[in-house]
Amino acid sequence: MASEFQRTKVRAMFDAFDADGDGSLREGDFEALTARWGVLPRVADGPELAAKVRTVLMGWWQHLSTVGGGAAAERIGMDDLMAMVDRLPTMKQEVTATADVIFDAIDENGDGRISRSEHGRLIDTWHGRAVPTGDVFDRLDQDGDGYLSRSEFEVLWTQFWISDDPAEPGNLMCGPVAGATAT
Repeated sequence: MASEFQRTKVRAMFDAFDADGDGSLREGDFEALTARWGVLPRVADGPELAAKVRTVLMGWWQHLSTVGGGAAAERIGMDDLMAMVDRLPTMKQEVTATADVIFDAIDENGDGRISRSEHGRLIDTWHGRAVPTGDVFDRLDQDGDGYLSRSEFEVLWTQFWISDDPAEPGNLMCGPVAGATAT
């Protein structure tokens, strides 16, 4: 069972995914999310990467729509999303595969690392709007080299989706979170 902190963190993503603002997630919301990712330069210019992004994002819709164990649901509420989040520790391979695809999509210059500006685009793309990030990147960049390597990104991504510890830096992966204390 997720804590209030984890619910707060995931609520921001639920709101970001809810493209039509109706308070529930539907397949169309994930289509809209896929379209937002599709305009990123590497995704727009790379049909193979575009297909991977679509497969991953729509795959998560499939996971969500069957979270109750029955037939695929047409609408998903916040409690359903939290039930999916509760399952993520047993789905680390899927979480890691998502991190790899997102890394490739956001690594605009293909140098194998995520810069501050590239990370900012990740946050803005998830949310569908510009999001002030303050010192988020500095808190994620634990070694202070100005970049996130693929392995750093994977750890941070996994922390975001699985961690219930407000002190873990990955909780800031998708932007500032009320109650996060990572340093």
